[in-house]
Amino acid sequence: MKLRYFIILFLTALGSVTMAQAAPTMLSAKLDSATMLMGTVNTLRLEVVQDKGVKGEFPLFRNFGERGYVTLLNDTIELRREIKVDTAEIGSGRIQINYQVPVQVFDSGYYRLPEFVYVDGRDSVRSKQLVLTVTPVKVAAQDEISPLTEPADPEDPSIFDHLPDWMVYYWWVILLVLLLGAAGWWAYRRYRKVGSILPAKPEPPAHEVALARLSRLKARHLWESGQEKEFYTILTDILRDYLDRRFGIKAMEMTSSQIMDRLADDSSLRSERGMMRQILDMADFVKFAMVRPLPDDNVKAFDNAVAFVEATRPVEKPAEEESPTADAATAGGKKPVSGTPAAPKAPKTPGSADVKKGGES
Repeated sequence: MKLRYFIILFLTALGSVTMAQAAPTMLSAKLDSATMLMGTVNTLRLEVVQDKGVKGEFPLFRNFGERGYVTLLNDTIELRREIKVDTAEIGSGRIQINYQVPVQVFDSGYYRLPEFVYVDGRDSVRSKQLVLTVTPVKVAAQDEISPLTEPADPEDPSIFDHLPDWMVYYWWVILLVLLLGAAGWWAYRRYRKVGSILPAKPEPPAHEVALARLSRLKARHLWESGQEKEFYTILTDILRDYLDRRFGIKAMEMTSSQIMDRLADDSSLRSERGMMRQILDMADFVKFAMVRPLPDDNVKAFDNAVAFVEATRPVEKPAEEESPTADAATAGGKKPVSGTPAAPKAPKTPGSADVKKGGES
């Protein structure tokens, strides 16, 4: 008896769970008003109660298409696409979905709306039929008729209406990817063309490069350790490179005599030829005649190289100073006397007083 009683209780509980899980979907429909004026908008309210997690829809609403509405009763009644939907949980794993559907009718009369069908995947439910009375617009014979207006242009569909949802919602990701791709392509092209993505640092002036190289050469003490040939090779290379950078003279490809001829043709370098001649002659003796110079000759060659660079470096023009007479007259509220301008300051001549030259050969 106890076993039979236990089996009966188990089957009863199992039946209750099964019934709870298979609770039917319920649908109700009503209008905000059973009477409406022709051309105005009424609201159809559809309430769906179903289990949570069950998917369903009204097949009728699939037909909105590009028109933006569906029709009932031979195109007499229009249901607009601007439907509002909200969902609320009502407990016991059930939810209620509320649909607010705009309704418009453009012909007066008495209408019985068809049943609305909701399909939830397991079954379909139908609402009751609704009755709607549409009254015409009253117009008296003496009422003034408004003039006809130009028909409105149809609204162009937005481009976003034809795009997939993921593209509309994640447009910023697409834009970011495009920007990163463009930046990568630009960096690749610049690297192939320039050899670097970042802009190159401006090169220092030619005289600064030459003086720095001469300072490093002096610190190596080559001729003091018997390496006169290497000393003069590096010394002349520094001066040849300086002539190329500073004056555009392709001295690296010239012989000593060609360099001297090129300096003679340039009026700004003609006066400095003596220093360059001493360096090149001594370098040729060491490299080709295997002559070992005296220490004084090495010192003189190095000093002449420094003096040549200093004498031919660009000279900044000093700022023009105002005449003391003009300053005093301006401070006293008087204009300077016409015809007596202050004598201009004589500009510096490169190599005239700033640099002590080495001996000329």
